[in-house]
Amino acid sequence: MAFFPVLLLLLSVLHRGSSQDPDEDSLAVPRGCGWGLVRPYTLLCDLDSVWGVAVESAAASGALAAILLGLIILCRLHHVSEAEKRSGVGPILLLLLGILGLFGLSFAYLIERDEQLCLLRRALWGLLFALCFSCLLVQGVRLRRLGRERRSPGGCALTGLALGLSAVQGIIAAEWLLLTVLREGRAACQYLPLDFSLACSYVLALLLAALGAASFALCGKTRQWRCNAIWLLSACLLSLLLWVAWVGFYLYGNAWLGRSPDWDDPALAIALVAQGWLLLLFHAVPEAHSCLCSPPQPSAPDYFDTSQAPSRMRETSFDEDIPLSHRQFPENQSYGFDENTAGLRSAGNHNGNTAPRPSAPFRSNVYQPTEMTMILNGGAVPSAPPTYTGRQLW
Repeated sequence: MAFFPVLLLLLSVLHRGSSQDPDEDSLAVPRGCGWGLVRPYTLLCDLDSVWGVAVESAAASGALAAILLGLIILCRLHHVSEAEKRSGVGPILLLLLGILGLFGLSFAYLIERDEQLCLLRRALWGLLFALCFSCLLVQGVRLRRLGRERRSPGGCALTGLALGLSAVQGIIAAEWLLLTVLREGRAACQYLPLDFSLACSYVLALLLAALGAASFALCGKTRQWRCNAIWLLSACLLSLLLWVAWVGFYLYGNAWLGRSPDWDDPALAIALVAQGWLLLLFHAVPEAHSCLCSPPQPSAPDYFDTSQAPSRMRETSFDEDIPLSHRQFPENQSYGFDENTAGLRSAGNHNGNTAPRPSAPFRSNVYQPTEMTMILNGGAVPSAPPTYTGRQLW
């Protein structure tokens, strides 16, 4: 409901133009239209009707921003190497196309009505919104898949799904026009606001589905894509608030203020421009930045940093590259001693020397394998290495 003050502020100047005499309006040139623009294009330059110039400026700048963003994505597409990020490029480009259509359609509400223009409005209104909300829905499905399975469907599949979902609204709009214009013979500009809103029921269903998909995307296991899901959820929530605002104003606000025929076109034009900027700022730009940003480069390990895990030090160990048969088995220093000491002890025992027996570390120079050596050898006691000659103390 926060959009009602904005709508009232932008539409309040319409009363100034409508309060004048119609004969004077048909003869006088609007202030600001000095370039030869005549009716029905006077709203594009009439400075007395500020809402037309404001909508025109916002729509033109938004269309330019959408085109520039699309060109940036296409130019930097070859730098995107990760499959998870490339899968989101197709829906983003399709969304930018839909946003560009929203901005372009707003100019149709700045021109006075005729039969062809009313047909164009009724045919493209729901179709363009359905295209944008279908892109939001497939992005939610993509982020949900990435959060749970860490892989995403292909970009072509997501783009095709979005086009298929938006084509349903095109069929609904075509059926509505055939029933009201061709079969019943009504004028294209004669329709009730309630009929126009009911024709967009499928669009609202797509928006609610996108909101649910974005909510489920936040429940993924990985946190890498949670920021994208938050931006998507924000875009869906703000779009839902905008739709509640413009539908409520279009159905009840105009009638309550007594401006139902006059303020219908300004309300719809402002809704188009607001929706385009909302999708551009809250979804297209953050998603494009996420897809185009380069992955973080792994930093080189600092072997002098004692705060790092000891597993990093194993990266410099070259013993794993040496076969087991060529490794030098270290002697057990707890039980090894030199041959001279062993010879003296043996001579003393043969000569009847009753000196106390040496301690355990001076038993013999027999090769004593360590526990690690036995484990590496499969449990069996290995033989002494060919280079083993006993420990020399001098």
